[in-house]
Amino acid sequence: MDATVKAGLIDLLGHAVTAGWPARRACTLLGLDDMRAARWAGRREAGLLEDRPPGGHPVHGILPRERQVIIELFEAWGGIDRSHRKLAHRGSRLGLVHVSGSTVLRVLAEDGLRLEGPPAREPRPRSPWPEWLTWKPDSIWAYDFTHWTRARRASIAILDVVSRKWLATLTSAEESSTQVEACFLAALDAEALLELADELATAALREAITSGERDKVGDLAGGGQVPLLLAISDNGPQMRSVTTREFMAGVAIAQQFGRPGTPTDQAWIETLFGHVKGEWPHLEKIRDPGELDAELDRVRHEYNTVRLHAAIGYVTPDDEHEGRGEAIRQARRDGLTQARLDRIAYRRNTTPEENQ
Repeated sequence: MDATVKAGLIDLLGHAVTAGWPARRACTLLGLDDMRAARWAGRREAGLLEDRPPGGHPVHGILPRERQVIIELFEAWGGIDRSHRKLAHRGSRLGLVHVSGSTVLRVLAEDGLRLEGPPAREPRPRSPWPEWLTWKPDSIWAYDFTHWTRARRASIAILDVVSRKWLATLTSAEESSTQVEACFLAALDAEALLELADELATAALREAITSGERDKVGDLAGGGQVPLLLAISDNGPQMRSVTTREFMAGVAIAQQFGRPGTPTDQAWIETLFGHVKGEWPHLEKIRDPGELDAELDRVRHEYNTVRLHAAIGYVTPDDEHEGRGEAIRQARRDGLTQARLDRIAYRRNTTPEENQ
């Protein structure tokens, strides 16, 4: 509180006391503690009514010599350690100064010094879609694993990126290339693509896919040897393993991996698990693996044939996968247009009272 305000309150209190008011009652009406008023009066007589700056001088505060050592540590090691916590430990390691990391940070801030953090990583561009790829169902599949903690199981799911259809899932106690192979075989069988995969998997294409080099696959695709489809995933060991790559080559499936630490590169499969666990939360409470497997099959059927998917225009993934999606979307657009015309015609041909 400003000294002028304090002096005014003390004068007002003195005037009340002179007029016969008890000092304590006057302080109560002013909202002022009587002991505080007495201290203010004493401080005014001593000329110390102005508030003193906060802080003080704690007996355990750092010494001027230690402050200078912290500055010297910054100049010598700041570019290497890049952290106030590391600088504090560096000082102890060298036997120069023993202070906390927060003390180092405060001293540097008071001197206008700032530690530069680690240099930012150069952004890595996202891999473009291959030129041979066509945007239609059964052209791009995304796959990943998710965990069921209570059942102590992991499930791999395969999703068609174009139609958003959940093609296959496999629940197991393990996460390896074996589960990847089994799930892909089930999805290929369900989509009746096994025979076509055998036809497309020429020796040259298998070798190109096994090598993991996009350019080799692209060159063969330009010559007519196009892979069956593209499988996208993160960089998990099951996806990156040589066994998985050889299997994919055997069924003419090219692979593309997302950037490390960038799950949005395979957002389609990541959001699948988010929707499934969010809209069917009972799945995470199941402890029996057999029950979990049966429920996942039921949920997959409901996800594909009942649930409307916003990303494909509010049709079901099964509708989009089977080619009915655009007709359903067009029927809704036509219905909205016709409904508007019907409302206009109705109101033009009826009285205002009938329109209510």
